[in-house]
Amino acid sequence: MDPSFVKNTAKLLKVVDDAVWGPVMLILLVGTGIFLTIRTRALSWRNLGYALRSCLSKDARQTRRGTGDVSPFAALMTTLAATIGTGNIVGVATAMVSGGPGALVWMWISACFGLTTKFAECMLAIKYREPNERGEMSGGPMYVMKKGLRFRRFGALLGWLFALFTVIASFGIGNLTQGNSISTSLHSTFDFPRWITGAVLTVLALVIIVGGIQSISKISSVIVPVMAIFYTAGALIVVVGNFQHVPDGLVMIFRYAFSFEAVSGGALGTVTASMMQAMRYGVARGCFSNEAGLGSAAISAAAATTDHPVRQAYINETGTFWDTIVVCSITGMTIASSGVLGMTDETGKLLDGSDLTIAAFQTVLGSAGGVLVSIGITLFAFSTILGWEYNGEKAFEYLFRTPRFNMVYRVLYSLVVYIGATTTLEIAWTFSDIANALMAIPNLLCLLLMSGEIARDMRAFQDTVSAEKRMRKADRLANR
Repeated sequence: MDPSFVKNTAKLLKVVDDAVWGPVMLILLVGTGIFLTIRTRALSWRNLGYALRSCLSKDARQTRRGTGDVSPFAALMTTLAATIGTGNIVGVATAMVSGGPGALVWMWISACFGLTTKFAECMLAIKYREPNERGEMSGGPMYVMKKGLRFRRFGALLGWLFALFTVIASFGIGNLTQGNSISTSLHSTFDFPRWITGAVLTVLALVIIVGGIQSISKISSVIVPVMAIFYTAGALIVVVGNFQHVPDGLVMIFRYAFSFEAVSGGALGTVTASMMQAMRYGVARGCFSNEAGLGSAAISAAAATTDHPVRQAYINETGTFWDTIVVCSITGMTIASSGVLGMTDETGKLLDGSDLTIAAFQTVLGSAGGVLVSIGITLFAFSTILGWEYNGEKAFEYLFRTPRFNMVYRVLYSLVVYIGATTTLEIAWTFSDIANALMAIPNLLCLLLMSGEIARDMRAFQDTVSAEKRMRKADRLANR
């Protein structure tokens, strides 16, 4: 490909990216979460303990309660498969380089309000889902917009646009970026040829994806918990190994999250930090990682077997907690406590992305750190490929109003994995950022318009939550 064409395309996408992720988008994303949290009386926060216990309970792994395609836990794991990906390793590192260490704080802030946003979009998706001609559940923001908004034509238009943007995004955030991250990581660590990595990924993806949601959810229910525990354990070893620098790392994170003047040098090395940069990249990368506000998680949530939309929505809101508050925080603390932020390599290039995370792990684990991060990226990114296929497929089905062509999408999606793995995609992250915004705009608008319904349904279910809490407390007292 002509280098000048790639360069000009990258510049154009950068301009578009800066526009869609400007102050208006930041206000819309975080502002929607704040508004929904206030209007729902912070029930998503107050019931977070209930939500965490529900998602880890035995009932969540069963399909006895209600209707659906997969268990509540499997639906959550499919959602986490799509969200826990390169954003947790590469995205956090990129945010801390581009926005300074304070970007991590803004990831936390956006995630806190993202709990309510994730709850709202999943609850509505389950409420307005419908079986397709094969008896499978189909749901997501596009169905909510079409059936739930008062102005039906406007809702139908929003739904069509959301579905179109989701299909486009599935090939960017869920496919090209992930495949490229895997091949780059394996090539730099193990010197694996990119074409071999691409071929293996394509075959594996196709074998699993052809089985549909049943196959994807089974694989996700195994790989997501294993990979999260595996990566988190390794990262905690690094943090403990650098424990003497943890206080300094925390001070640096909070200090530069609210620094109104641009600062560089010292502990930051060649990184320049300011509050606006931290906010911009923290919110953007946080959204890329946990996808709260995009509406993608709602598509997978709609497949869950449940007797009440609010019950499953509480389970699905924990996805934002596990993704950002836990996994992203672990990566951020690993980088902040290791002292590698702002360092350059032997060529004088600033360490960024996976290279920065690998350098952080190597401060304690040596060469094994690079192997661990590479394996983590591979597992995280491959699970994202699987999870996002389902999101894109359901949006594709919505556009064509039938599941008859879903197999075409599955094969095409799997083949694109090879392109992502074998092609240098400097514009991949920018493209994914833009696709995120295009999905978020109609979804957030829909949530704001239906905020009253969301609040009413949450309050109506609160008696059930309180009753189940009392039952659990009684059981604990009885078993003492």
